[in-house]
Amino acid sequence: MLKINGIKKGIVIDHIKAGLGYKIFKELKLDEADCTTALIKNAPSNKLGKKDLIKIDNVIDLNLDVLGLIDPGLTITIIDDENIVDKIKLSIPEKVVGILKCNNPRCVTTIEKNEDITFTLVDPEKKEYKCEYCDTRTSL
Repeated sequence: MLKINGIKKGIVIDHIKAGLGYKIFKELKLDEADCTTALIKNAPSNKLGKKDLIKIDNVIDLNLDVLGLIDPGLTITIIDDENIVDKIKLSIPEKVVGILKCNNPRCVTTIEKNEDITFTLVDPEKKEYKCEYCDTRTSL
């Protein structure tokens, strides 16, 4: 049996759809983190059947928009002194800034280096957003 110890102070990203844990791990750059981290894949779950789980033995800044884009159903638990101090449930963000890139090769954003492009949600089911400049649809 695999045993992962509890954490005294840190973050648990739970209820990640099976298979998305590694994507979140890489997107948050946890492979470069200076603290202890654990990625658990395909853990049994009553709610999901199987789930992924990430434990971070430190409190770090998380980009909730990125997490909401990848898996809006996950839960973030903040732990301090081995106690749960906050639990955050995510949803798909209505607007994202600086995360997506426009797919339109003629869009001004592909020519000019603009990191802060705003995309607005147009189809929550497909996780499709439209570019603020040319209205081209894109997804993560």
